[in-house]
Amino acid sequence: MLKADIAKKVYETAHITGEFTLRSGQVSNEYFDKYLFEADPSLLPEIVQLMKELIPEDTEILAGLETGGIPIATALSLETKIKAAFVRKKAKEYGTCKLAEGTDVNGKKVCVVEDVVTTGGQIIKSVQELRKRGAIIDTILCVIQRNEKATEILANEHLLLKPVFTMDFIKSQAND
Repeated sequence: MLKADIAKKVYETAHITGEFTLRSGQVSNEYFDKYLFEADPSLLPEIVQLMKELIPEDTEILAGLETGGIPIATALSLETKIKAAFVRKKAKEYGTCKLAEGTDVNGKKVCVVEDVVTTGGQIIKSVQELRKRGAIIDTILCVIQRNEKATEILANEHLLLKPVFTMDFIKSQAND
């Protein structure tokens, strides 16, 4: 499937209409439910085929951020055979008290995986915590970049953002 066709399918799968209260408190008549494309077993592998080409060659671990990055990192791990880690927003306060589950990130070249990036705020927090635990991180992969400013915001933290799609591209394909 072509990239434009996948973008159109992402839009058709995840764009819903109705009345929705956004995180900002504003009410919108449309909503983009990213979990709908992540949970689609026919669409997620198509996205992964595009995304795997963006993984830096020296990557040792794919770190999926809670919650949306985890299914994508898992699918990428299955496709590439690169180990995955599942990163919490906050380390557990019981049991192993880990921030990253699945694979030890200490001293490893880690590529962070996220579903949708708007400003990168949570990515920055997670990367800072992973770096404190010895992870070597310079690349963030995402399926969709919503806001072009995210590239600059993440670059200020020495992070390269590599999106599969921008939201503008997805919307343009949906209207073709």
